[in-house]
Amino acid sequence: VLLAAAVCTKAGKAIVSRQFVEMTRTRIEGLLAAFPKLMNTGKQHTFVETESVRYVYQPMEKLYMVLITTKNSNILEDLETLRLFSRVIPEYCRALEENEISEHCFDLIFAFDEIVALGYRENVNLAQIRTFTEMDSHEEKVFRAVRETQEREAKAEMRRKAKELQQARRDAERHGKKAPGFGGFGSSAVSGGTTTAMITETIIETEKPKVAPAPARPSGPSKALKLGTKGKEVDNFVDKLKSEGENIMTSVGKRSAEAAKALAPPINMESVHMKIEEKISLTCGRDGGLQNMELHGMIMLHISDEKFARIRLHVENEDKRGVQLQTHPNVDKKLFTTESQIGLKNPEKSFPINSDVGVLKWRLQTTEESFIPLTINCWPSESGNSCDVNIEYELQEESLELNDVIITIPLPSGVGAPVIGEIDGEYRHDSRRNLLEWCLPVIDAKNKSGSLEFSIAGQPNDFFPVQVSFISKKNYCNIQVTKVTQVDGNSPVRFSTETTFLVDKYEIL
Repeated sequence: VLLAAAVCTKAGKAIVSRQFVEMTRTRIEGLLAAFPKLMNTGKQHTFVETESVRYVYQPMEKLYMVLITTKNSNILEDLETLRLFSRVIPEYCRALEENEISEHCFDLIFAFDEIVALGYRENVNLAQIRTFTEMDSHEEKVFRAVRETQEREAKAEMRRKAKELQQARRDAERHGKKAPGFGGFGSSAVSGGTTTAMITETIIETEKPKVAPAPARPSGPSKALKLGTKGKEVDNFVDKLKSEGENIMTSVGKRSAEAAKALAPPINMESVHMKIEEKISLTCGRDGGLQNMELHGMIMLHISDEKFARIRLHVENEDKRGVQLQTHPNVDKKLFTTESQIGLKNPEKSFPINSDVGVLKWRLQTTEESFIPLTINCWPSESGNSCDVNIEYELQEESLELNDVIITIPLPSGVGAPVIGEIDGEYRHDSRRNLLEWCLPVIDAKNKSGSLEFSIAGQPNDFFPVQVSFISKKNYCNIQVTKVTQVDGNSPVRFSTETTFLVDKYEIL
């Protein structure tokens, strides 16, 4: 068992220490302070022992990477873990110095937690640790994009209203009428009008220097109008517009819109509604070969009307891959096995109303290469100081239609942007995270293969692991609900279905 992992100085002062079992601070500091005194300078070792613990260590310039373990711990495994710890530190720290380690201490602790859990080594490599600690969330990006669009549109609406106010002032002055007062800007109607005119003039003036014609939705806010705290004011304004009957559009970037469209529930949601959701987790080798593929699926039933609570679902299973099916404990298993129908064990009982109930789930685990839905072949070849990378995809499961496909290729840091040769689809270069994103709106039977060529300075290993994300309205395992009938009288019931096929993990290592 691993008790603690620490980075300390040659004198035994702890810079970063992560304990994997309950230990007091004084105990760990005492163990680390004793560590330099135990080392025999005449001999070269990778471990030292006391009566209670074993220190497994590796020198790193002026520092030590130390693992404190129990004496009956497997030292070969501990040495392997130590090597991984030592490789993690340069990932976050530019120099192996005390101040640099202190500066990135929390990054290191998060990475340490990915390597060891409750004293035992996790089966992870360096690339997986990097992925886990990034905590990149597609949902957060979509939320931020929606929020920014709402803010932009609210500000555009502010400018439009300001223009209308200004026009009203001019019309009033032209006809010799008194300009309508605006409470809060002055004691009288005249002073209110003057102040408002000045403000609206400022807004209009700031828009004039723009060279490009104004788009339907302004892309950037004007800096002349500052109304206190940004988020709060925008929210209040949006709420006010909605209460007045204004339609606030929340269209975001192409990728987010497509994802939202693909995930959106059907408009005609019936009283009996089913969600069929599948998630795939897949790991392939770069030289071909499926290391592991696991797929989980579930049918969720949602009933919004009591008179349709006693029903049976007729399931059609045309899957020929050996999927393992499992019904809910309250579902009649015999009925499902003999007649492929999902109904409650007690026919007199009803399904719950207004809640999602999982009635059937399935699982497929395989290492059969022919089951891979989308194959990715990444072929980096060195050419002098640079690397030419050819990457291609092919849809093996032609019945699928994959939307919003993004193939993410890692790039070496500090070498600039890649030079794109040929490409099917579009690409984005994320220089901050050193990634190349190959974006394809749709991959289906008509568009089943494509390729991308680019060159950049680097080594072949720099371009792995390749990651894939997509969303689909067709499920992988051909399991569908074809009919819904009442328990009494066997009369058919109208129902709606929503199918989603998502990626949990899709990596080429």
